[in-house]
Amino acid sequence: MARYTLRQLECFIAVGEHGSIAGAAAAMLLSPSAITGALNELERAFNSQLTIRRKAHGVLLTPSGQYVLAQARGLLHAATDLEVMAGEAGNTLRGKISIGCYSSLAPTILTELMAEYGSRHPEVELDFFAGTQQEIHEKLMSGELDLAIAYEFTVPQGLNRTRLREAVPSVVLPADHRLAAQERIALAELVGEPMILLDVNPSRENTEMMFSAAGLTPVIRYRTTDFEVTRSMVARGMGYAILVQRPASDFSYEGLPLAVRPIHPATRNVPISMIWQASVKLSKSAEAMLDLALELHRPSPNR
Repeated sequence: MARYTLRQLECFIAVGEHGSIAGAAAAMLLSPSAITGALNELERAFNSQLTIRRKAHGVLLTPSGQYVLAQARGLLHAATDLEVMAGEAGNTLRGKISIGCYSSLAPTILTELMAEYGSRHPEVELDFFAGTQQEIHEKLMSGELDLAIAYEFTVPQGLNRTRLREAVPSVVLPADHRLAAQERIALAELVGEPMILLDVNPSRENTEMMFSAAGLTPVIRYRTTDFEVTRSMVARGMGYAILVQRPASDFSYEGLPLAVRPIHPATRNVPISMIWQASVKLSKSAEAMLDLALELHRPSPNR
């Protein structure tokens, strides 16, 4: 039988997430001495130093502590599943999950997923975060998010991924642009014109790689960090853009028309995946979210 308790694991996880005994105590509404006692008991049970406690400088985790932290989260997920599902013999999902999404993907993927999930599993409390890829990766690794939807580019080690689908980069032009009547557009036809760059990774990195692969250097006139601002600037005739996501309507936020055309020759597609921390076992609720995302977005073998 294990010589440690779930409560001790909870205290240890709180220390790992808050970086100090005082922070963990405040988060768990316990005294600092109770947190310290739980850490001491846990280190005795594992016969290993899990923390480096620096007076007035917080707590660092040892390599053993980092490993235990990841495994402890999985154990608590499983324990929570057992507790919340026992009354329904496992037939009803309960609990809470947090999902993240790269900001430009959120309007077209995340909202549909959350709405359908809430309809199927109304007892699960859903929370979400939309931000940059770096923010999403950091929140996954810290345990603040259970799952996230992001481009596969730049996904760091320690995160698992399952591909949902692939997006196709397109040229976005003002509706009255000289090339708008063409069915497909070569990057070389645009290279001398002003470009509006969505300057957020991995969007920036993907655009740069496309031009580099074609042996071209774009003339970047403006840089933005917002997907809709980029489209609005294009619609105003301020330049063209290369975007991966395509809303249902080819109109800017202001209602001005846009011309969206495929790139010729075709560039590589951009994979979109569900990602999660590799060392943490997904809860039943999170597994259901992953399964639903695959159901909604993974293409059939015939497409």
